[in-house]
Order: sequence, then structure tokens, then C-alpha cells
Amino acid sequence: MSEATPEPADAPVDDTPEPPTLYGVPLSDSRGQRVLHPSREQYVALARTLLDETYTTCSDLTAVDYLTFMGRSLPAGVTAERFEVVVNLLSIERRERIRIRVQVPADDPSVPTLFDLYPGTEAMEREVYDMFGIAFTDHPDLTRILMPEDWEGHPLRKDYEQGRIPVQFSGDFASKGGDR
Repeated sequence: MSEATPEPADAPVDDTPEPPTLYGVPLSDSRGQRVLHPSREQYVALARTLLDETYTTCSDLTAVDYLTFMGRSLPAGVTAERFEVVVNLLSIERRERIRIRVQVPADDPSVPTLFDLYPGTEAMEREVYDMFGIAFTDHPDLTRILMPEDWEGHPLRKDYEQGRIPVQFSGDFASKGGDR
């Protein structure tokens, strides 16, 4: 006689489907485009796999500061961080695009460089560093590209202090036939 106790008929059943993955990382869809969500540790290995899978062109590499919008939609198991590095890869052979979104914490804003795999990312990574302060480890020339070398801060961060220049306006725009 078995000592296993059968589950009661009214016991809850966890029928939550496993979140989809591709190449071992969480996968989502954005308007018909596949979006991969690797950790920082998976980032370069995933890019290498995609390069081997004919995604040979990096068409864009940028970042987003979600300081004021932490409630964005991410797949189960992906923890939202303040920054996100976004990479768009293109496979001309397949006629497909694929996007990579890497979460980057504010207390350690860094990710590995993709320069060795996609040499065209050199300037794009420098721009992200310059504007957001996200460092790309092992980058060959991680220096400012848009702002002067002695510039303080990173202008596209949500907490960056914007300067104000007083502007003199003469009169009321609306009373002069303006539509605003």
C-alpha cells in the first residue's frame, strides 16, 4: 500500500505557462519585433550567438534612464533597473531585426563592450557613456564624444540639473493671434 496522499480535487493547480525564452534568455515581443532581455553577464555571449546566427549589423545602441518610470513592462524574472542599454541588430540574410534590452543598475552603471563583435558600436557606446554615464568595460577609447572633456555630469540622465536662461517676452502671445 502506497503512503502517497493524493491531492484534493479542489487544490489549486499552477497552470502559469513558463515565460518564453530564446537562446536561454527571456523573450518578449514589441510590435512584431522579438526582444531579448539578457542579464549583464549574458549580454556579450548572447550578442556572439546572434552574430553567429547572421545578425551581423548593429544598427543602433543607446540607453534609457527610467528614473521616473520604473513600472515598465518586462518579462517575468527580469528585474527593472534605473538604466537600460538597448541594442538593435539586423540580419540582412533573414530580413529580420532583433532587439536586446539589458537592465543596468544605478549603483554600478556598466556593461561589457560589444566593440570586439560589432566594431561600429565604438562611437555609439561613447555617446551612451557621454550622455548617460554608463561605462562599457574593455572599450578601446571610452571618452566623451559630444560634450567637452571637462563637462560635469551626463545630460540625458533624468536627475541632471538643467540650466535656465531667462528669456524676455514682449507681450501676451495669445492676444496677438497666437494659437497656443
